[in-house]
Amino acid sequence: MKALSDNFRGALMMAVAMLAFSSNDAAMKSLAGELPLFQAIFLRGIVTTVSMIILAGLFGQLRLRLGRQDFILICVRSLAEVAAAWTFLTALFNMQLANVTAILQALPLVMTFAGALFLKEPIGWRRLSASIIGFVGVLMIVQPGGDSFNIYSIYALMSVGLIVIRDLAARRMSSDVPSMFAATFAAGTVTVFAGFGSMFIEWAPVTGYSAALLGGAAAAVLIGYLMSVSAMRVGEISFVAPFRYVGLLTSLILGVVIFGQLPSTLAILGCVVVVGSGLFIFRRERQLSEVEAK
Repeated sequence: MKALSDNFRGALMMAVAMLAFSSNDAAMKSLAGELPLFQAIFLRGIVTTVSMIILAGLFGQLRLRLGRQDFILICVRSLAEVAAAWTFLTALFNMQLANVTAILQALPLVMTFAGALFLKEPIGWRRLSASIIGFVGVLMIVQPGGDSFNIYSIYALMSVGLIVIRDLAARRMSSDVPSMFAATFAAGTVTVFAGFGSMFIEWAPVTGYSAALLGGAAAAVLIGYLMSVSAMRVGEISFVAPFRYVGLLTSLILGVVIFGQLPSTLAILGCVVVVGSGLFIFRRERQLSEVEAK
């Protein structure tokens, strides 16, 4: 039997990662009527953080001695992760699953702008045009002024900005910082903040159904993280990254099957525009990297 190429294995891992992350989102959204937000994040975080600490230890990535700049960047990244988790899950608890996920697909477009603005990365007119068109797609999904636009749409957009801050901080880190250590630190920070927030709310009893959803969400997050990190290390980024859009398709299906939610025609068209723009940017990145390699 012919062995799979690195790119194919990376693409497969990324698809599994996106399936896992979408499953986590669906499980957490199902908890909206069962547990308060902070309680749900805290309980999921305990399981996730402990599991990640164990995995980081097994892989030898629990590196506690870091430079001052790296430690500051880890803290910035973790605080951005806290705010992103809160804004995203707040939106998720109150919006259609597919719509929230679709808004997150704008990340590659926003990162293109952010990389040019803050990291002085070159951006040509083609990628700039694709990013602008992608933002039009986001507006089609959010639909400002429409009946579906509300404060939770803004929360979803805020989560995109916060994730960009998180990723920019990660890019600034030196190679001395293991990726799993940074992720474990962030998971622990989110758990601590959620635990603090849960002190000021009335806890709901955890039923067998809630416990199963929390366990499934924690397992999905772990699988998603491990697969996404492995995917980016196994295959070429330009080949693997477009498979992130598997998450959008999965969320659309889960939203219909589990929650009976089907986005509007305009929102679906917006998804197509965003995905198309993102794929163009990935394709352009690959072309430029091939030219530079020659």
